[in-house]
Amino acid sequence: MSQTPTSAEEGGRPIFGPIDPGVTVGHVHLKVSDLQRSLDFYCGVLGFELTQRLGSGAAFVSAGGYHHHLGLNTWESRGGSPPPSGTTGLYHVALRYPTRAALADALHRLEAAGIPLDGAADHGVSEALYLHDPDGNGLELYWDRPREEWPRTDDGSVAMGTERLDLEELKACYHSR
Repeated sequence: MSQTPTSAEEGGRPIFGPIDPGVTVGHVHLKVSDLQRSLDFYCGVLGFELTQRLGSGAAFVSAGGYHHHLGLNTWESRGGSPPPSGTTGLYHVALRYPTRAALADALHRLEAAGIPLDGAADHGVSEALYLHDPDGNGLELYWDRPREEWPRTDDGSVAMGTERLDLEELKACYHSR
């Protein structure tokens, strides 16, 4: 399906209508310095399944049998260090959990493995845990509240915010399952 510009060009670029609402992010591919260490984290701690490994250079991991949600590779980064602060690049990858109980399970796994959080927030539309993987890649682990519970402004727009997430209450969700 090809879209034609919906209005005159702006700054030399055509202006198009919205993207097809069925588009989703299929996978993210991360450069890592140590493939096994990353697999130990993503599979061993978070619980992703290894779907394919290409020697010591790359691996693909999935949730629920998909071909891969995350690609991990050392092609340009074996033994490397995270990018320095103040440079461009990936801020974080957000991994959406299907339920609050599943997010509580993720918190339980992180705590059991001794992996610290960088933060936790209630955004109104979602609850999120923030951390870094072993290579310094930012991760957000979150679940979305049902759309009908999302806070809205008077004009109907989504009103996201950042409030403190009660981790003890989230932990109780894990223990009550």
